[in-house]
Amino acid sequence: MEEHTIVLIVGAGPAGLATAACLAQFSIPYVIMEREDCSASLWRNRAYDRLKLHLAKEFCELPHMSYPADAPTYIPKDQFVKYLDSYIERFDIHPKYNIDIKSCTYDEGKECWISLACDAVTSRVVRYKSKFLVVASGENSAANIPVIPGLHDFAGEAIHSSLYKSSTAYSEKNALVVGCGNSGMEIAYDLATHGTNTSIVVRSQVHIMTKEIIRMSKFLFGDLSKHGIVRPETGPLLLKEQTGRSAVIDVGTVRLIKKGTIKVLRNISKINGNVVEFEDKKECSFDVIVFATGYKSMANTWLKNGESMLNNDGLPKKEFPNHWKGANGLYSAGLARRGLAGIAIDAKNIANDILSSYDMHRCETN
Repeated sequence: MEEHTIVLIVGAGPAGLATAACLAQFSIPYVIMEREDCSASLWRNRAYDRLKLHLAKEFCELPHMSYPADAPTYIPKDQFVKYLDSYIERFDIHPKYNIDIKSCTYDEGKECWISLACDAVTSRVVRYKSKFLVVASGENSAANIPVIPGLHDFAGEAIHSSLYKSSTAYSEKNALVVGCGNSGMEIAYDLATHGTNTSIVVRSQVHIMTKEIIRMSKFLFGDLSKHGIVRPETGPLLLKEQTGRSAVIDVGTVRLIKKGTIKVLRNISKINGNVVEFEDKKECSFDVIVFATGYKSMANTWLKNGESMLNNDGLPKKEFPNHWKGANGLYSAGLARRGLAGIAIDAKNIANDILSSYDMHRCETN
């Protein structure tokens, strides 16, 4: 079976939805497909309960739709999901769910993208032919867990942060959180404030600040190096621009680290049963390990002609703001590690660029 469309969007997370909405504004035909059974599955199914957007709502809007006037400054997860549902309804977006993309290849002779996708429910393979292809499958499409000797034989429970919901199941247990980004620090706080004996592995230098204060964070928190947390020489905004690594927005974790309620540990060297050995040779026993070690893009596993746009990690080769466009009608949305504000910029750029080519194509065929 073969289907034809002008634009094929792979992924129905915020990036795919934003791109669809921007294309709809120009009445450009598109198909949007999603491997999961819902839109924004990361937010619905793989985000912990206490999660809130770390930036004020005005920096987290998708194109052409603001949050309700009475929405809080920092949007909770559940309200963000409701916002996405309203967004889908407003722009009449109809993702094709349970569709797993297998390959996308550019046909030089026909000057179009040929994509093969499998319906996970019916096992039917569908061939899509499109003039343009938008990779919106996300930089967070697969959980990233580091390779650690002995991890597979860990006697306790080892999970990625995407499976963590709340501290309820871990009260009075010994928990180790690996990773000191926003997810790791918030999960550590959630565990420690609900009766869990909590430790956290800080693997790299990190900026820590409050939601309201950036420049005063050094004076607010002081020197945290004696507690095992080192601040990078590069400032938080420049570091985000250069590496995509965000500053950690403190929710109270620093206070608990200073009190000794949350223990900061070195990187893990190996695991033996339920005993974890660290690089400084210290050993501790744990009932659970939560890996807040991020995600990775899987676009390179199915995009066969993406060399003009993506590197070996499935992320844009070009620096912002020129990262979103490849060759032969290939685009990426939401892969620049710039959050929801970056997604909005990508979607608008892509739709505007497709519009100019689409109008030219229509003129040539009339």
